[in-house]
Amino acid sequence: MALSAGTRRTVACLLVGLGALLVVMALLIPTYTVGKLSKTPLDLEITTVAVNQPGQDSLVLDSKSLTAPEGAAKVDTNVPIVSQRFLTVEDPSDADEMTIQAGQTLRRIDKQGDTGLLTATVDRVTIDRVDGMPVDKEPNGSIAVTTNKEGESIADPVQHTGLQYRFPIGTEKKTYPYFDLNARATFDINFVEETEINSMKVYHFQQTIPATSMWDVVQTPTNKLTLPAAKWGLEGDAPVTMTRYYTNVRDVWVEPDTGTVIKGGEQIHLYYAQNANKPDVTALKSNLIFDENTIESQISVAEENIDKLSLFGRTMPIIFGILGVLAIIGGVVLGLTGGSTSAPAGRSNAPYGRPSGPAATGPAPTTGRPRGGDDAPTEQIDIRKNL
Repeated sequence: MALSAGTRRTVACLLVGLGALLVVMALLIPTYTVGKLSKTPLDLEITTVAVNQPGQDSLVLDSKSLTAPEGAAKVDTNVPIVSQRFLTVEDPSDADEMTIQAGQTLRRIDKQGDTGLLTATVDRVTIDRVDGMPVDKEPNGSIAVTTNKEGESIADPVQHTGLQYRFPIGTEKKTYPYFDLNARATFDINFVEETEINSMKVYHFQQTIPATSMWDVVQTPTNKLTLPAAKWGLEGDAPVTMTRYYTNVRDVWVEPDTGTVIKGGEQIHLYYAQNANKPDVTALKSNLIFDENTIESQISVAEENIDKLSLFGRTMPIIFGILGVLAIIGGVVLGLTGGSTSAPAGRSNAPYGRPSGPAATGPAPTTGRPRGGDDAPTEQIDIRKNL
């Protein structure tokens, strides 16, 4: 059924209005919604597992040999080691900032229970949810490596000054400051190359930690020991003081759009020495890299965030933009054609039986049919009185 001119105009206005709304939404979604999504999620909960690499040095000092009455310090070889980190989001956290807590253990799995535990650390840092950098306040974090008699961790305030667990949204091919948990200091982590891990594009970064005195970092008894020279494998019985030093080469592979760390590795070396450049006794040496399950899990996290960014940053704006333009065009076309419709046929104003228009001025038409037929006009009858 054809629409009246008024109805067509109303529909045209509605289409134009709807189209304009869709176009505006197409423009606002990338700037507003994507801005909300381009932040580290507050429900972050990640477990990563790194293991020592087969065929490479994996050395651990037997701590009991240091206190044994006889014999030199003993270093175990080919030790299976697992580094596990559980990362959660804690308070205070809000729309712009978030507090990350990472509990990390380093364990030799050839020994049971506490005898296999090498280190345990609880790290907290408050970061910006977009660029991943620690917030500008003091202190912005803490590190706990010891516990009290009740087994509760004792946290020391520590100012964090670089990236750590995540990279910025939209990671670039450049050098970033990166905070090292063991040295409690920030060193550059440099872009190495663009590559792929399981078909996902990643940026490879590498950081080198120079020999660092752990006694200068935290003055705990294990970071500086004085023992007989023979215990250190040296000649003589005179006491010799050794400082524990730390070096590391850290490799990180990052998905650049989301800043998700897909893969990580550390070539860690802890050793006792009188001089930083000449290790005497190894405390720990191993090359630890994320296992395959961790890599696949991190890829899934990155893909989920990429899909969200793509949906709201590209797919929805395109769809809304196309629908909006089509609605505007349809409304304009309908509006322009709405006033050119013909008037509906109706009754003529001419007298009954007479045509309207120019033909009405001529003589009335006659019919060739005889009077009295079905279509003959009614005759007037003259009725006179007394007839």
